[in-house]
Amino acid sequence: MEHLDVVIVGAGLSGIGAAVHLGERCPTKRYAILEARPTLGGTWDLFRYPGIRSDSDMHTLGYSFKPWRAKKAIADGPAILDYMNETASENDVRRHIRFRQALKSASWSSEQARWTLEIERTDTSDRVQLTCNFLSMCSGYFNYAEPHDPQFEGISKFRGEVVHPQFWPENLDFKGRRVVVIGSGATAMTLVPAMAEDAAHVTMLQRSPSYVVSRPAEDGIANTLRKFLPEKLAYRLTRFKNVQLQRFMYRRTRVAPEMVKERLLGMVREELGPDFDVDKHFTPRYNPWDQRLCLVPDGDLFEAIRSGRASVVTDEIDSLTESGISLKGGEEVEADIIVTATGLKLQLLSDVEFLVDGNKVNFPETYTYKGLMFSGVPNLVQTFGYINASWTLRADITSEFVCRVLNRMDELGTLICVPQLREEDKSMPELPWIDDFTPGYMQRQMHLFPKQSDRAPWRNTQNYLLDKKMIRRAPIEDGVLQFQAQDS
Repeated sequence: MEHLDVVIVGAGLSGIGAAVHLGERCPTKRYAILEARPTLGGTWDLFRYPGIRSDSDMHTLGYSFKPWRAKKAIADGPAILDYMNETASENDVRRHIRFRQALKSASWSSEQARWTLEIERTDTSDRVQLTCNFLSMCSGYFNYAEPHDPQFEGISKFRGEVVHPQFWPENLDFKGRRVVVIGSGATAMTLVPAMAEDAAHVTMLQRSPSYVVSRPAEDGIANTLRKFLPEKLAYRLTRFKNVQLQRFMYRRTRVAPEMVKERLLGMVREELGPDFDVDKHFTPRYNPWDQRLCLVPDGDLFEAIRSGRASVVTDEIDSLTESGISLKGGEEVEADIIVTATGLKLQLLSDVEFLVDGNKVNFPETYTYKGLMFSGVPNLVQTFGYINASWTLRADITSEFVCRVLNRMDELGTLICVPQLREEDKSMPELPWIDDFTPGYMQRQMHLFPKQSDRAPWRNTQNYLLDKKMIRRAPIEDGVLQFQAQDS
């Protein structure tokens, strides 16, 4: 059976970045990337709906080691996919990717100090096995095969087309047709202005509003710095600037939520004018950053609404009818196409079954170690980014941590590293893996995730500056992460 030092699961933004870090910092390690799909790209290859784009600036969503060169900082999906492909080619990553290979189960043996991986070929359903010493899960956080489905009553009656953004039909023709987009998150706010360019009319139908902020698609400071400074220095300065802005904005929402709320709503009123009912359609029931803010580049959503090509309806759905959607308020919204932008279904570790020495791992019973490992589970790291900043900021420092651990194991001559609860940790309070964040897609699945607590290193801080201290700079050997030889 083939044996590798490291297996990375997922060839998306996190997996490609993890491979580059591994190649640079641990050049002697033999590794492979398992990717269930036929191409790299992950989210940015899966989603093909009109207007697909980042909802973070690419100077922080991009890799720390590879400058983002395009003028637009809020980039579309194809541009991000090009960036990832370029990264893979420049760093000789592509030859390590094994496409159409989905990890189904992973079984750890302390005696052998290795994982045995059960892998399914997605094109043939054949099963293969390989072993590795270290497993890096970079497969994202949502179910690629099954989105959240709220089960709308009467959906079979509707005579038009119903589509979900996660499975966008390649040849869907919406030109001159009436479209209803159900949802109020980032996907809906991307779809509405993009489809409004060709549709007869697009209605964004939402049960409740989200906070929306307009931002220029181009970062003028970044583009100016790039003209006068070396590329990497300009990128580093822009990245620092944007991280600080993200941090400042988030902190203001925590200490002065009402002030931030009024500012955000004031900006919407400036965009839509005095006759638009901002209180009804753009004033959420929660405070800013209790759920993620929705970014609209260059105010494209507001422009579509002002032009009359798009509109917003805020009400609950009673049922679908032959010609559209009947609302609980009594109104009916007519449609030829209904887009159910109703959210993702979270999934921990790609729903892979994990066993340690023959015992199935029940992750909700574990504590998260620094937001990236699990108490009592050896040689396993999960990459999960930020909910209040760009995903890749955390993916980068997670990859750096993996490399530090691997190199330290080599220095010590050990093959096993495992976070273990100390005696004083066993009575610490149990807190949700992500706290103080209320969107439905998180709350529906949070019971499947490990716990965190109120003390380091059993915290999932969601704070980039704290994580840099706790993950990047803190000593690897902290009395919790145990380095062991294999069992004899």
